[in-house]
Amino acid sequence: MSWFLKVKEGIRFDRNELAGSFGDIGTDFPLITAMILVADLDAASVLIMFGVMQILTGLAYGLPMPAQPLKAVAAIVLTQKISSGVLYGGGLAIGVVMLVLTLTGLTNWLAASVPKVVVRGIQFGLGLQLATLAASEYIPSEGVMGYLLAGLAFAITITLLGNRRIPPALLVILLGMVFALIFKVEVGVLTRNIGLALPAPHLPEASEIWTGFLVLALAQIPLSLGNSILATHQVASDLFPRKAPSIRKISLTYSTMNLVNPFLSGIPTCHGSGGIVGHYTFGARTGGSVLLYGLLYLVLGLFFSNAFNEVIHFFPQPVLGVILAFEGIGLMLLVRDVAESDGSFMLVLLVGIMAITLPYGYLLGLVVGTLLFYSGHRTAVGLDVESSED
Repeated sequence: MSWFLKVKEGIRFDRNELAGSFGDIGTDFPLITAMILVADLDAASVLIMFGVMQILTGLAYGLPMPAQPLKAVAAIVLTQKISSGVLYGGGLAIGVVMLVLTLTGLTNWLAASVPKVVVRGIQFGLGLQLATLAASEYIPSEGVMGYLLAGLAFAITITLLGNRRIPPALLVILLGMVFALIFKVEVGVLTRNIGLALPAPHLPEASEIWTGFLVLALAQIPLSLGNSILATHQVASDLFPRKAPSIRKISLTYSTMNLVNPFLSGIPTCHGSGGIVGHYTFGARTGGSVLLYGLLYLVLGLFFSNAFNEVIHFFPQPVLGVILAFEGIGLMLLVRDVAESDGSFMLVLLVGIMAITLPYGYLLGLVVGTLLFYSGHRTAVGLDVESSED
């Protein structure tokens, strides 16, 4: 109990924490929505459990470090039409594998072995991927009206970014909701479908776990090691050097979330460097933003999941695209501390480009970048940066 109170004392709730709580919604909400619709998932279960994971993470860390959907898993589910059972089985397999890697000390060994410049390359690749996705898919999704909406959201954000009195994310989200009420949402349908819902229990079968391991876990684990563990630890150390959690703690909470979610029909979740940067960029400095973010999904799942097809309109993709773009830019800007050396910057670019262009790119970028760093030629090309170990 004393540990809980100690963490709770460091959590704030103010306009900046509220604004920061929307800093990662551009990544999360479209993926969650797509998975619910494509894989025919129970909306109440997905939204409630995602909210619960946010709240528990906010309490555990006291930092703006949210939970996120697993991106490789989401991509496979959406492109290959994976069933809900295999999704839950894959989530459980991922949780077990990550727990084993943590308890055996392999995640700590990896953190000590991978150079900081390679981690920066992974972050750069992810940031570029997010910004490109925002520009190519989210912002154009509503046609001319979407471009106008995104343009206004961009103008608000660029004008007020960093303003602690008037955080831009609140105005941008409000703009999207006003747009939805005028052009998209049928208020009558929304109000008629308000009602209490609870998560649906699910017991993964052995075949679902094995198939999920082969189809989902093997694709996700490399990305998780690079972004969810190493890059998340690095960003937390960058932004909160006195409060940065250990590699072991990040790995343990990652695995725990995925050992719980499948049994209550929740999607697999992780931590992510982009999530921290998104919340921080839009004003958050404590776990209050994560608690507020979790409360949003909890309320949507408990009371509005029966009207999910109307609720999704409140967050127009052009608006989410602007938020996502700034999250991506924030990630890319982290390379500034290794950009003084031409060789280091070239390695960052190489790892980043490999990560987003090649199959299993994050794994290849991690391995190839590390090998290049430790090769006998690194001094000749100027790779004189420090290891990622703090």
